[in-house]
Order: sequence, then structure tokens, then C-alpha cells
Amino acid sequence: MSSVTTGSTAGAKAGSRPAAARPREAEREDARERRVLLVWLAAIGVGVLALSASLWRLMPGVGFWDTAEFQMVGPVMGTAHPTGYPTYVLVGWLASVLLQPLGEAALRMNVLSAILVAVGAAFSVDLARRLSGSIALGVAAGIGIALTPIVWAVGTHADPHALHFALLAIILWLLVRWEEARCGSAIDPDVRPAANPRSADRLLIAAAIVTGLAVGNHSLTLLLGPGILFFVLAVEPGILRRRRFIAACIAAFAIPTVLVRFEMILRAGWLRAPFVYADPSTWTGFWYVTLGAQFHGWLTDPFANAGGRIVDLVDIAATKLGPLAPLVPAAFVVTGFRQPRWALLSGTTLVLTCFFNSVFPDGAIDRYYIGPVLIAWTWLAILAGSIMDLLVGRGDGDRPQGIPAPSRVALRTIGLGGLALVLLVPTALSFSGRANLVDRTGDRSAQVWTDEVLSTLEPNAVVLSWWSFSTPLWYATIVDGRRPDVAIIDDRTRLDCGYGELDQVIDLYLPTRPVYLIRNGDWELPTLTGRFQLVPEGGSMGGNLIQVLPLPDGEGQPGSAPAPAPCAAIQ
Repeated sequence: MSSVTTGSTAGAKAGSRPAAARPREAEREDARERRVLLVWLAAIGVGVLALSASLWRLMPGVGFWDTAEFQMVGPVMGTAHPTGYPTYVLVGWLASVLLQPLGEAALRMNVLSAILVAVGAAFSVDLARRLSGSIALGVAAGIGIALTPIVWAVGTHADPHALHFALLAIILWLLVRWEEARCGSAIDPDVRPAANPRSADRLLIAAAIVTGLAVGNHSLTLLLGPGILFFVLAVEPGILRRRRFIAACIAAFAIPTVLVRFEMILRAGWLRAPFVYADPSTWTGFWYVTLGAQFHGWLTDPFANAGGRIVDLVDIAATKLGPLAPLVPAAFVVTGFRQPRWALLSGTTLVLTCFFNSVFPDGAIDRYYIGPVLIAWTWLAILAGSIMDLLVGRGDGDRPQGIPAPSRVALRTIGLGGLALVLLVPTALSFSGRANLVDRTGDRSAQVWTDEVLSTLEPNAVVLSWWSFSTPLWYATIVDGRRPDVAIIDDRTRLDCGYGELDQVIDLYLPTRPVYLIRNGDWELPTLTGRFQLVPEGGSMGGNLIQVLPLPDGEGQPGSAPAPAPCAAIQ
């Protein structure tokens, strides 16, 4: 940058220099265009690599648990369990339509996750490139993120965390671009502030829109809020005086957040979907789903067992990042010096996310660390770029002196490439193990189990099921249209219909329809054995399909309560 300034000053003194400076400027413009093309190719290349890796290990069909639920709610535009995931539902419905040539709905939703992880990886490349000043380090970060076990895993089956990853990468990318448009780049002299700083406002508006959509997908996005506020104030301290612009940003966030929630209301009410969790068409039901009320009791004491939680966090970091994990704290310190505003945004977000994860014992909590993994890789890229700056320098005026500019460029290019490879060594060494860990290609257990259960059930059967088994049965009956005579009554259905205890539901249906149980373990069965015959079905169903038959007259014990009235939701 200093050479350009010197040349321009000399040209003002000697009339022949401005003409000579124009070809130099043209060369710089050509170099910038080639660099832009290279960045695009790098991002697309990493995206294709991430897509290929996920497709290579993709689940071929329906799954158990929440997987089957998310394979179902997208194609039928229904409502998933709290918080409803309306953004994912809408994206899933569109993908289910566009990807129809690929096969059944479950496979299409699995492929959607692979595509979303590819999108997130591609944006991560340019995000890390802008923060580190190196395309090579951006590529290394993108590959490292995409092949981190938990990110790779969510790309192999239907999961809204894949959309969370993609939207999170886009939000952070837009915020960094806005910072560059307002302040320029601290490490790239070619990235200067916009001539009219307020022309960059559209980038912050776009970030607000995407954040609103992301909140409609996963509530983890809310943990970005404090970091974004600190970041915006650090980039533009006087923004609080721009009241109209602040109102525009708030509206850009609020409007998509509210609009996607209307999907839940419409599909639970006037345009009812075949599957709706709870009843978001009512005021109480809407907030129950939106706020995740059923999970509030899961939160643990945030101040208990702090040491154990730190140990757990270290273990998770080691699992996700391998030998790079010990470098993360040092990388954050370096980031604080090199990219202080990014350190403020990313550090706040990472701390809040890890703290929340430590007090929320979800059964698959690993997925909640996708954001911290993305952030950690950007810090590692910044650390590597800073090491190279220290060794070789960046510009003509940088230390160390005595290295000619062409040699410095060559050394820097080779060095950055070498550091990028070093960052990817742990990923390369553990590639086979990670591939086996996330492999879902042979996972047909839910499909086999569902086929056998449906073939075993008598006509017009009622199945009192438990969530992990209810979801593939719902998928088969609702999406595939198989066995429309069968009614699946989950614990959630019992709650929504006011059915009460298991024996009450059995009393309601057993006189007129065959009744079966599929439960999570056998702890509930002793309360039923005194009133009904419980006959386990054979086959490969693990003995968890049990037919309920009446006892001989006079042998049954009294029920816990009178049988409830039939529910309109159950045919």
C-alpha cells in the first residue's frame, strides 16, 4: 500500500508518472479480479467436497427418533416438536418438491442436510479468508469445519442443525463484510471502507433478515444476540444516533421471525397439516411450542459442578478438534489483537453457547457445538496467518527487512499453503475414523423395523407408542400412505387429547379395535399386567411390540380412571 502512495506522490511532482501509474493500477485491478475468481473457486470447491463427503455417508432412508420426525414434517409442511422449526419446515418442503427425482421423501430430506452443510462450508471458506487474509487458510478452515465429526454427522441425515450451520455461517459472513465496508480490513490493504459508509447498511440489514430466519429454525441463534450488539457498537459507535436505521434493522429481524411462525398457525388451524405437534393454532399452544416450554425443566443449576463442566468442555474440544484443541485459547488471544471486533463477537457467542450447553443436558448435545466449532476454526486460521506475518511480513514496509518483495510474496504463498496443510493434518490422520463414526449408509434398521411392525399389526389397529418409535410409524402412515387404517397414539397424542394413563386409552379402544404397545423399556408394564394380557410379538422387533388382549371375565383389576372420550384427531 505504501508503494502505491509513494508512486502517486511522485506522479504529482513529475508529469510523466500518472500515465505510468495507470497500467500499474490496471494490473492491480486484474490481480483483484483473479483473486475474486480464486475465492469463488475455493468456496465452491470446498462446498462440493463437503457435499460429497456427506452424500458418501448418507442415510439411505427413514430413521428413528427426531430424524424420522424431520423427514416427515418437511414434505407435509407440518409442525415439529418445540420450538416448531418453521424455517426448516418451509425449506424442507421446498427441497422435497425440488428433489423429487432423487427418490422417497426421507432420502430427499437427508440430501437436504448434505446440501446445507455444503453451503455452510462454502461460506466458512470466505469468512475465514477475510479474517486471516489467506485463501489457503480459508480453504483449510472450510475443510476442517466440514469434516469435524459433528458437522459431518448432521449432513448425513435430516436434521435442522444442518440449516443452523448454514445460516450461522451466512450471518457471520455478512457481519464481517459489513465491518469491512465500514472500516476496511485490518490485514488486507486492498479492502478499503466504502466511499459512502452508509452504503454498507444493506449488509447489516441482510444479516438481520437471515438472523430472523435462523431464529425460526433454531433458538440457539438467540445466543448470537449479545455478541452481535457488541460487534455492531464496536464497528459503528455512533449507530445509536441513527434511530431510523436501527428501526429498519429491528424490522428486518422481526418480520421474517414472525412470518415463518405463521406457518405453524396456518398448518395447525385453517390449513391443517396431517402432523401437528401440540396445537400452535391456539395462543397457549403457540407459545408452548415457540418457547419450548416442555424443555424448561431440563435446565440444570448453572453454578453447580463448574469443574466437571469445564472438564466436559475440554473433552468435547479434544473430540472435535483433536490436537488442535490446545491451540484454541492462544488463537483467541491472537484474534483479540489482530481482529478485536471479531474476537468480541465470536468470543461472546462461544462463551454463551458453551455455557448454555453445559446447563441443558439434551440427549444429543454434541450438535449444539456446531457454532463453537465454526468459531474455533476461524481463530485457528487467524493464528496461522499471524504466524506467517511475523515470519515473512505482509507488505513492502513490514518486518523483517532485507527480503525482496517478489521473494516475500513467494515465501508467504508457500508458507501459508504449508500452514494450511498443517492445520489439516489432524483431519487427514483421523479421516478414516471420522468417516466410520458418521457413516449412516447401512442404517436401514428403522426401515426394517417399520416394515415388520406394519406387516404384523392387525387391521384397524391402535398402537400406543413411544416417541422414538412413533416417528418412523408416523412417517410410514402419513408420508408414504401405508396402513391408513392404523392409528399411532404417542405420549404427546395422549397429552393433546387428554387421554390420561395407558390403561385408560386401552379401555377406550380395546372393545372395538386391536391394541398394541411399543414402549421405552418395560417399567410401565407391571401396572397393566393385572388388567390385560400382554403378548409380545416375535421377529426382529426386539420384543418391543406387544399386543394387548382382555383378561377372562372377572379377572381384571379396576382401572386407574374411567375411559376417556374419543379424540377427534384419532381416526
